[in-house]
Amino acid sequence: MGWPRQAYSAALHLAAPLIWRRLRREHALTDPRPLRLGRIPETPSDVRMLWLHCASVGEVQAARPLIDALLARYPDHALTVTTMTATGAERLRALAEGRGDGRLAHHFVPLDFPRAAARFVERLRPELALFFETELWPNLLHACRRGGIPVAVVNGRLSERALDGYRRLRPLMREALGGVDWLAAKSAEDAARFAELGMPASRTTVVGSLKFDVAADDEALGVSKRLRRQLGRQHVWVAGSTHEGEEAQILAAHALVRRRYPEALLVLVPRHPQRFDEVASLCERLGQAMARRSQGQPPRDATSVYLADTMGELTALYGAADLAFVGGSLVPVGGHNLLEPAAQGVPVLSGPELANFADVAAVLRAADALVEAPDGEGLGEALIRLFADPAECHRLGEAGRGVVAANRGALVKTLEGLGTLLASK
Repeated sequence: MGWPRQAYSAALHLAAPLIWRRLRREHALTDPRPLRLGRIPETPSDVRMLWLHCASVGEVQAARPLIDALLARYPDHALTVTTMTATGAERLRALAEGRGDGRLAHHFVPLDFPRAAARFVERLRPELALFFETELWPNLLHACRRGGIPVAVVNGRLSERALDGYRRLRPLMREALGGVDWLAAKSAEDAARFAELGMPASRTTVVGSLKFDVAADDEALGVSKRLRRQLGRQHVWVAGSTHEGEEAQILAAHALVRRRYPEALLVLVPRHPQRFDEVASLCERLGQAMARRSQGQPPRDATSVYLADTMGELTALYGAADLAFVGGSLVPVGGHNLLEPAAQGVPVLSGPELANFADVAAVLRAADALVEAPDGEGLGEALIRLFADPAECHRLGEAGRGVVAANRGALVKTLEGLGTLLASK
């Protein structure tokens, strides 16, 4: 074991008590140790396995076109998707149940202890390992390299902020990236940042963002239509994937909107399920008449906020709205996927914090398909302006839809590169 990975592994072991404490909170009803130490069932010898790792629910959603394409392109293979979080697991399991053919499965990714990583890879026995965006786990990458398993980083993304952190671990990252056979980078800027950490240009291809290859989901479209009829309002906006410190600003914006449009409805979708009750309490403290989707409460005439405290419905909820605000952007989180509403022709609004989606935001700005607000008050003013101008809303929606259509193609390039890796095995 090289000294950077040896030092990293030692630090992980020292931090183990804190790691287990956090995992016990997330897996409240189950013992997380077997799940996180790679103790999975062994893949049967007659099963050809592909493996894709996504961090959480947002990455699972972004990887949906790739998941569907891999299963279609390789009908003789099964696909295991690992996640770090329980919310990602829930979304993936829903996708697997929806397919019903047993070829898509979920495991929690093991903690990156050397033995846990080795045990997981030995038992899964994948023919190809894919890591989505910035998921670079040194011991998992080493276990794949030792097992002769080709590794690709797909939709490779590395923000300037993430790079600043990784620079302090440059020897470790250089060693880890040595185990990556192919980087499918999202942009030239991302490729350059990976190169600064030691990823060879000869094993890097700029393919574009898989997020543009999002396809219309017939089931989600059906839910959107039914929900819109249920809501029955003239002015409906969604605030999706919101974070702590953001909901208060959003509710303040909604209060401004309600002064002009008293029947306006906010569909509020917190990012993390563990915060659902906290956000409900905030709405009550601020005097908002609220209905909770998880409790089957329909929004009534007096309802101001419809709290969408469910999982896996964000795309459908965006599709039921006149306007969509994408969260994580009024607080220093870096934003979330602006293309989910854009792909459906729903006008997109955000705050100023878009570091995680800087390239996507730039493309939307260039097409005049993104409305950015500096704070909650600015958001309220932007919503009022757009509700008063249906023609501008239509233009924004069509511009966003056009951006998504014009930038598709990363999926085809990614599949071509992965096919080359599999053929070389």
